[in-house]
Amino acid sequence: MKSKIIGITAFFAALIIAVTAYFALSEADAKPEDIHAEQVIAMNEIKQLMLSGNTDLAAEKLMELQNELRYSDTGGSADDRIIVVGAVSIAFVIVIFGYVYFVMLRPFVKLQRFAESIAKGDFDIPLQYERSNYFGSFTWAFDSMRREITKARSCEREAIENNKTIIATLSHDIKTPIASIRAYAEGLEANLDSTSEKREKYLSVIMRKCDEVSKLTNDLFLHSLSDLDKLKMQPEEFELCGFIKSSVAEIAAEHNDIIFKNPRFTATVSADKNRLLQITENLINNSRKYAKTDINVSIVQLDGNAEIHFRDHGAGIPDEDMPFIFDKFYRGRNCGNEQGSGLGLYIVKYIAEQMNGSVMLHNHSDGLEAVISLPIINEKIQGS
Repeated sequence: MKSKIIGITAFFAALIIAVTAYFALSEADAKPEDIHAEQVIAMNEIKQLMLSGNTDLAAEKLMELQNELRYSDTGGSADDRIIVVGAVSIAFVIVIFGYVYFVMLRPFVKLQRFAESIAKGDFDIPLQYERSNYFGSFTWAFDSMRREITKARSCEREAIENNKTIIATLSHDIKTPIASIRAYAEGLEANLDSTSEKREKYLSVIMRKCDEVSKLTNDLFLHSLSDLDKLKMQPEEFELCGFIKSSVAEIAAEHNDIIFKNPRFTATVSADKNRLLQITENLINNSRKYAKTDINVSIVQLDGNAEIHFRDHGAGIPDEDMPFIFDKFYRGRNCGNEQGSGLGLYIVKYIAEQMNGSVMLHNHSDGLEAVISLPIINEKIQGS
């Protein structure tokens, strides 16, 4: 492209030089001898007119001769003007084509080379651009596209690594209850359940571990969803306080680590019971895993909403982790060696919002409090 511009500029410069030379030579072709002979003839004519007494006509001829002499004297300056005009024309052509090259064509060539680099998969080279030139906005948009592609590729790589981590983590978590199931099944096979109490205990543990496997596979299923909006909700109206009380008693089982404060009111809500149970299990299991303390569960009424409070007495969540704690795959810095997928609170938040509710986390000096808020359809104070 650069060589083409130089060639076009040289062509027009040569053309202007040729035209200038032609006109200059045409002026020079006027022979001085011919001009001198004409002047002698004119002087003789004026002399004859003066001798004949025709002074007026002689004066008129003399004036014409003077004009001719003046014109012949300025012939050199006319040639100079032609040369100056030619030089200015050449300079103008050079300036115009230089402007076209530097302002329009060179940025386009840079953009073309950048596009070739992008096509080869090289997204790390930034494109320097100037908003003042004709391609400034287009160049800026092109470089923005490069940055977005780079960001998308980075997110894709991160997602792939996260998927590997989650699958590995869940696979590891599934092995633990399966090992327990196998151990107790082998105990039953070896007739180690010598009493009905032992047999009942063995079967209870096996069933509980099967439930744990089901929960883990549910997590794996939720993780495999490309979008959580595929998670169906089946809302129904039910009394919240009694449901949470029975759910907490079921989750507590033999752990005996949950303290439920029975509220003095009943509240009807519209929600998905199974999903609300999933939220309750998730928050309680999180407290068991990370806080390892007793868990207080209570329900209060505030501004037309029923708030379910889950309070432990552990170390809480570091303040720097709080803004990201509901993000997918995010795990706090204080998780230690505990296994986890980073999906729990993300799913809790999604489910709560799908039921027109919300979830909040509050750090206290002596623990963490999670609050699930659901709108109340009908409320009744006990004893009224």
